Amino acid sequence: MSRIIPAIDLIGGKCVRLEEGDFSRQTDYQYDPLEMAKRFEDHGLKYLHLVDLDGAKEGRVVNWKVLERIASQTHLIVDFGGGIKQTEDIRIAMESGAAQVNVGSIAVKAPEQVEAWLEDPGADHLILSADVKEGQVAINGWQTLTEWTLNELIQHYQPSRLTYVTSTDISKDGKLSGPAFGLYEQLKADFPKMNFTASGGVTTLQDVEKLIDMKMFGIIIGKALYEGHISLSDLTPFAT
Repeated sequence: MSRIIPAIDLIGGKCVRLEEGDFSRQTDYQYDPLEMAKRFEDHGLKYLHLVDLDGAKEGRVVNWKVLERIASQTHLIVDFGGGIKQTEDIRIAMESGAAQVNVGSIAVKAPEQVEAWLEDPGADHLILSADVKEGQVAINGWQTLTEWTLNELIQHYQPSRLTYVTSTDISKDGKLSGPAFGLYEQLKADFPKMNFTASGGVTTLQDVEKLIDMKMFGIIIGKALYEGHISLSDLTPFAT
């Protein structure tokens, strides 16, 4: 069964969502992140995708205290991203309770650093967060298109025992327009041993069921939960 992973995106310690990663297209939700996390747990969910958008903007971990509160007051298994640039950021995130850390822009800018992290703290603790726009990997909060294709980036890290990849089709993110099923089908065919998590565009329970049928490792759900398109009760039967 796929992991059902609700998302909390943080700006100023509060829950928000961005559309296509654009800070000028921000929706604020009146939820305390810890209370939201507890609601997820109360419905049987076991995982959480926590994104420090302030950290992504500043290039360093900012909202680590929110991570610490959630990790210490729930049993959720948290993967954390946003602003991971230095080994110190990894240390802060993991000491604050993250089980896994997402690396994005740094994987393109400093591959030797990420290769070292795949050794220590190890591939089990690292997720390559590789987001795609117009077929190319995008970095710097999705504002910069690189020369890398997603396949090329994954292939680069395979010898370093990369195990987990989360990929977002940026054109789908925050728009409730359905996931990039074709992208995930292609990735699973090209890298059958990789653990892929779908992110962006999940809108309906049918989207979730289709991704489960595709045997995705994980399914991240954000805006659809906050705006009532999918209820937490809907997800309880799929909690693993």
